[in-house]
Amino acid sequence: MGKFIEYLLQFGNLNKQQIELITNKATEMKLAKDEYFTEAGKIFNQVAFILEGILRICYYNNKGEEITKYFSDENHLLANPYNIHEPMTEYIQAVTDCKLLVFSRKDWDELSNTIVGWDSMVNKIFQKALMEKMDRRSSLVSEDATTRYLAFLENFPTLANRVPLSYIASYLGITPSSLSRIRKNIH
Repeated sequence: MGKFIEYLLQFGNLNKQQIELITNKATEMKLAKDEYFTEAGKIFNQVAFILEGILRICYYNNKGEEITKYFSDENHLLANPYNIHEPMTEYIQAVTDCKLLVFSRKDWDELSNTIVGWDSMVNKIFQKALMEKMDRRSSLVSEDATTRYLAFLENFPTLANRVPLSYIASYLGITPSSLSRIRKNIH
């Protein structure tokens, strides 16, 4: 829980009572490697903070191929800020064993209604996450495969050795054999 409070304090101030309230609302959850946190077709109305591990957001394209859309690792919040009543179109899967702090939407909303400045803190967190996501994805559109892989290493320095190469290849939009060639050429 300490990691989450430290994380929040980067975006605003909290007093002892507010920290206690947040602590009482969180539930610790463990996910085993390859287990799904949520699946396409299900309502995702929780907020999770990743204490340990890596999650990936993925979907199946119209050819039935699994596509990795994004990775999220330690010290990141995961939420569905929009369409909380509509089913997910993506899966959220544990790439490694994970430990999460999970808040129900009801408890998260209660924090919003109780803690002065909570919405401002949360908005700053989501703005930062959106900017990171846009920065990380922008090079995937216009660059060649080698440059995309180098950008992946720069943007996700701790993931390369913790994530299966097939997921990285999918994220980069290339085949695993192309990724192997690229890795061999740059190492």
